[in-house]
Amino acid sequence: MFVKDPQAILDYTVDWTDWLKGDTISTSSWTVSPGITVGDGTNGAAAPSKTDTKTTIWFISGTLGVDYLATNRIVTVAGRTEDRTITVTVRDK
Repeated sequence: MFVKDPQAILDYTVDWTDWLKGDTISTSSWTVSPGITVGDGTNGAAAPSKTDTKTTIWFISGTLGVDYLATNRIVTVAGRTEDRTITVTVRDK
């Protein structure tokens, strides 16, 4: 679980290294609960990105007291597909 302030613009990273076991990430996509804004490179935060072993998403805003789910789906160079869901909890910090 990740915690963010409603006014914060923050990045969150998923480290897939242990699961990959030497494979690398080919593609990464995110599905996010409605009500929280994802950075897109033009709205004050970077667009989601990836390296060979990590994926990153930026969140803007969010409603105080609400928990949001963000599911990251990766496809590896070897053709494996996996999802990870993180919870972003919006709280005053």
